[in-house]
Order: sequence, then structure tokens, then C-alpha cells
Amino acid sequence: MKSKATLKQIANELGVSVSTVSKALNDSPEISDPTKVRIQEYAKLKNYKPNIIGLNLKNRKTKTIGVIIPNILNSFFAKVFTGIEKVAESKGYNVITCISNESIEKEIHTLDLLSNGTIDGFILSISEEAQKMHEYKHFQTIIKEGTPIVMFDRIADEVNCDKVIVDDLESAIHATQHLIDSGCEKIALFSSIDNLSVGKLRAKGYFQCLENNKIVVDPNLIILKENEEDFDLKIKEFFLKEKIDAIFALDEHASVSGLKMSLKKGYKIPEDLSIIGFADGVWSRRMSPSLSTISQHGPEIGEVAAKLLIEQLEFKGDHYACKTTVVKTELRQRESTKKI
Repeated sequence: MKSKATLKQIANELGVSVSTVSKALNDSPEISDPTKVRIQEYAKLKNYKPNIIGLNLKNRKTKTIGVIIPNILNSFFAKVFTGIEKVAESKGYNVITCISNESIEKEIHTLDLLSNGTIDGFILSISEEAQKMHEYKHFQTIIKEGTPIVMFDRIADEVNCDKVIVDDLESAIHATQHLIDSGCEKIALFSSIDNLSVGKLRAKGYFQCLENNKIVVDPNLIILKENEEDFDLKIKEFFLKEKIDAIFALDEHASVSGLKMSLKKGYKIPEDLSIIGFADGVWSRRMSPSLSTISQHGPEIGEVAAKLLIEQLEFKGDHYACKTTVVKTELRQRESTKKI
């Protein structure tokens, strides 16, 4: 393996100053074209690579964004990442992606590791453990140390930073109202994410819609669980006891499980039972019948989050005012709901 040359070695061997070598490699107009070509070709021959860490320390900028997502298997987070990467690339920023695996310990470790001069700022969605424990000091510490954060989807009101959310409450009201308007009367509420802020907001929307329509809440029609395993156990018992004509599911797992179990129990979809679920992953479209879903527009969320972070990183004023941006959702009607 070739050893990498340094600016000083190149300068000595070509008989020029270190400053001349540096300017030539950065294509400075101060250096003549023949000298540039000679230095650039020699640097390439000698396997020269710029010292990125040194440049970062000098410039106080890495042009790199750290992205922390809770779950790599969730298609929503993958879609958000595509939006982040699109904007970052267009603005000349690199992206480092890490996964917390819903662990607050890993979340804290990643923040500490990357905030030590590796990245300029973070875009993240809070881990399940942090939300369950209501523990957000690690975010506040990072911000106080000078590293900005943009939160998306799962956020913490206690943390003063830019946030990008969808209209979870309003979209849940709209979805429930759609089921009511299509003639449904016994609407079950399914959730396997009741420990998350987004799950609680969506459930609140369901209850508010029933109240708006003067429909009494039937607790027997509600399954609110904090994980998929507990939900799967409860849903089996549910279909042995209850007769329903609609399901509003607050996450993709609850949506798909509700559809499968309904078909297994002999329901005709949507003649006997209508289903609307949150998130618009690939399984929703590939199910038979296909699932009507609330699309969260993941790529758009990612684009907005990246623009907010870069805006803050390049802000030249005295005081940056953090803001919360709401991305509107969309009800995508497929085969699991009746047309109104």
C-alpha cells in the first residue's frame, strides 16, 4: 500500500511553498494553470488525501449531518431518510446515519460520539425508551454544547429545537370521520405504539371524533398496547368476543394484523368491515385487499427537516428562533374502505 503524501512533502519535492501546494489543490486563481496541473498530478501520483479532520478543526465545519433513526425496518424512516439525503446532497452536505434500535443508551452514545467534531448537527426521531422514560436531558445537553438538533415524527416538547411533525391528531379525526360517514358504527381502535407520542395523539383524535359525533366510547373495542407482541396476543382474544364493522389502526403492524385476522374470521372487506391504517408502507399496498392508509409523506418530512437544520447551520444572525413545521397527511383510499 502506498503511503500518503503530505502538503509539506509535496512542497519540498517540487520546490514550492506549502501555501502554493494548498492553493493549487484547491484550484485557487492565485496559482497559474501550469503550476496547478504539475502540483495536482504529482499529488495524485503520491496518493495525497486532504486531512479532513484537520480542515474541520480549522473551519469549524464538517459539512456533515448526523441522522439517528429508531428502527431500520420501519419503511417510514427509510422514506424520511431519502428526503434528508436529497436536500443534503443538493446543499453540499454529507450524511452519517445511525440506528438507536429504540434504545436510549445507544441514542446517548451516538449523540456523544458524533457531536465531538464529527458532524455539524443532528436530525433524529426519539427512541421508544426515551419517550417511555420521558428522558430528554441528553438532547438538551447536546444543544447547550452548540450542536443543533431537528426532531421529526417523535418529538419532545421539553426540548427547544426545530421540529417536523405530521398532523397526527387532525388526520386521526379525519380517518375516523371517514369510517363514520361510510356507515360504520362499531369502530375498533387498534394500536401497538401506545407508548409513543404519535400513538397517543392518534388515539386522542379517534376519541375526539367519536365525541364530535356524539358516539359513546366502547372500551371493549379498544386495544392500546406498547409493543407488537402484547398486541398480537390481545387481538386474538378480541376477535373471539367482539363483532365490529370497522378498524382504525394507529400503526402499520396493527393495520396489517387487523386485516389478516378479519379475513381469517370470515369478514368480507369492505362489505362487512372497513379498515384504515397509519403509515403507507409497501405491505399496505401489497395486501389483498389493499389497505386504505394515512400517508405521512416521509420524503417531504425528510426534506423539510434537512432544510431546517441547514438553515440553522448557515444562520448568520444573533438569535435563531426554533420552529415547528407541520406536514399534512393524506388519506389514500384503497380496497379496504367503502367509497363515499
